[in-house]
Amino acid sequence: MYQIGVGLEALDLLRYLYLGLRSNKVLAAENLFLRKQLALYQERQVKPRRIDAGTRIALVFLSKRFKWRPALVIVQPQTLVRWHRYGFRLFWRWKSRPGRPQIPIQLQQLIRQMAMDNVSWGEERIANELLLKLGIRVSPRTVRKYMPKRPGSGPRGDQRWSTFVRNHASAIIACDFCIAVTATFRLFYVLLVIEHGSRRLLHCNVTEYPTAEWTLQ
Repeated sequence: MYQIGVGLEALDLLRYLYLGLRSNKVLAAENLFLRKQLALYQERQVKPRRIDAGTRIALVFLSKRFKWRPALVIVQPQTLVRWHRYGFRLFWRWKSRPGRPQIPIQLQQLIRQMAMDNVSWGEERIANELLLKLGIRVSPRTVRKYMPKRPGSGPRGDQRWSTFVRNHASAIIACDFCIAVTATFRLFYVLLVIEHGSRRLLHCNVTEYPTAEWTLQ
């Protein structure tokens, strides 16, 4: 029994020395992780309360700061991993909401009225008039969406966009942004530049805070 006690004390000493080598942030995260689990118990020999959504989020967030498996006691490790995956799906569903929000009804009606009163104006002109005279910033693409459709008047004399792209694909370079979300819910913006004709990727860059200066570099 004496040898067992000495062995346990030596093991505790090694654990203490190991804890001394860890950073304060890691120790604080592990301490909060254990406190969150302890708070589920009212007293000894009492079953823990049902884990609410706030506690799940806190445990998932803190588990990214240290090696959480030895400190997890209230649920199985697979359960915590499942919480993280569920949270990631909710986050991605929220970030991937389709389309842009509609502009106010009054502004939609104003765009239609301006287009009907000024037949020669296109979406660029209407967008500039709204910005210069009313201080309303709307993209020409959005203006075109709400302009009344005019009936066709015979065959078009110019090239359609699809024909233009097909004829000049080898000389066209396109660029666009897409987003990528990491496992820790960090959002990154990816700039892609491709050649239309060959679909070859010419340039790729990633940033967390895109700006006009960064895009033009």
